[in-house]
Amino acid sequence: MDARQHLPRSADLSTLAEAVRTCTACELHENGTRAVFGEGRPDARLVLVGEQPGDVEEREGHPFVGPAGKLLNRAMQDAGLDREHAYVTNAVKHFRFTRGSGPRRIHATPEVRHIEACRPWLNAELALLNPEVVVVLGATAVRALLGNAYRVTRDRGKLLPFEVPTNGEDAAVHTTHALITTHPSAVLRTPPDRKEEAYQALVHDLTVAAKALA
Repeated sequence: MDARQHLPRSADLSTLAEAVRTCTACELHENGTRAVFGEGRPDARLVLVGEQPGDVEEREGHPFVGPAGKLLNRAMQDAGLDREHAYVTNAVKHFRFTRGSGPRRIHATPEVRHIEACRPWLNAELALLNPEVVVVLGATAVRALLGNAYRVTRDRGKLLPFEVPTNGEDAAVHTTHALITTHPSAVLRTPPDRKEEAYQALVHDLTVAAKALA
């Protein structure tokens, strides 16, 4: 089962964002506060795809507004990219988490079934946007968009040919570029003595995307 039954037949980004609120394609909707859809310019040449909304994003209802989002904003600025002219989203639209002994919700990596259930939402976004470059942030996004043939550590920082996915067999296929890099949350988790190196590696990868758009 996936989200195709929840997609409106004809939709723009705002209609999709409204429709995703009632998605029940996987069990993640049962415990979360809300689904978090992508945000940004509908004519964005650059799309950045992460894993899933975090605790802050799910509570506020916007993607990449927590600590990882703030780091991403800084890295984009250092790479010569403007988030105001980009579109940001996630492979999975609900927050997967576990609970500890207190009220804190602890991030849990989405499983393949969650990625597959949510894929029609991501496909619909990308088909409408038809970006020139898709920055793929972290392993879950790589799996969702590029499959199992690529790895973050091995393939990061390279412009790769990428066919913009759609949900229709007869839809036109557009070839563009994908660029793999680490998720900004991974930079935040890096030990202090290596954190600046990890941050600069993220900036370096984003600079490749900036040059491709120049």
